[in-house]
Amino acid sequence: MDELRLKLAIQKSGRLTDPSLDLLLRCGLKISRGKDQLMAYGENMPLDVLFVRDDDIPDLVQEDVCDLGLVGRNVLEEKRLELAARGHPARFQPVRTLDFGRCRLALAVPEGTAFEGPRTLRGKRIATTYPFLLENYLRERDVAAEIVTLSGAVEIAPRLGRADLICDLVSTGSTLQANHLREVETVLESHAVLIRTPLGLPPVKDEWVQRLLMRIDGVQQVRESKYIMLHAPRAALGEIRKLLPGSESPTIIPLEGFPDRVAIHAVCRENVFWETLESLKKAGASALLVLPVEKMLA
Repeated sequence: MDELRLKLAIQKSGRLTDPSLDLLLRCGLKISRGKDQLMAYGENMPLDVLFVRDDDIPDLVQEDVCDLGLVGRNVLEEKRLELAARGHPARFQPVRTLDFGRCRLALAVPEGTAFEGPRTLRGKRIATTYPFLLENYLRERDVAAEIVTLSGAVEIAPRLGRADLICDLVSTGSTLQANHLREVETVLESHAVLIRTPLGLPPVKDEWVQRLLMRIDGVQQVRESKYIMLHAPRAALGEIRKLLPGSESPTIIPLEGFPDRVAIHAVCRENVFWETLESLKKAGASALLVLPVEKMLA
């Protein structure tokens, strides 16, 4: 029943490939994939993974070739603006914002070049692989500039004399630094996004989509979550509740033989720093234990 297996497109090679596969593995998916194969088969879920160019993912989902896609917001917004320019509405549907693949589309100028806001861009040549996002940015600021569209190696365009500055993806900034460029303006903040086909799915497939979404939510909730256990005086409960980072309602357990003391268990959805533990101890807590959370369903 191949038509009842979900198809998910992810980036074949790039910054989203490994995090996307890690997310799927954390969701419990076991896949088999031969070397250099462009499709992996889910062994314990009716879900197959297609490895494709990231630029192709929105089209594959929009055209219902794939049911789902994992793609960067930068690619998604570029495709949306491209379709709008051609008079076609985007038909892919974002269903989850994911907590990886964070970067930004930014303007960068050669070191030593002055930049005094968007007005500095007037009449300049800007090299980019994201012409529609850049055009939208310039139009919103009423700036006339020449967009030089390149398929790659944007960062060397100023040195080759092909552009005065660039508009490119920035993560750590090391590539800019290596090419003597300075980031000056953010055009778009980006992260990974899960999108789905605009068409209705058979009930069996839709049920698996909902299960996958539930598991993704659980995985994202536990990335920074910690499980804290501690003992404390009953009188200190109010203060200790305030100190537990990101905890909604801790579990309070009476301690046998100690009527004035309780055990407190809590899932904290924020980082637990040494300073947090020191503050809890100062408030009267003892026997503090912090454990990682592997899985969680709300």
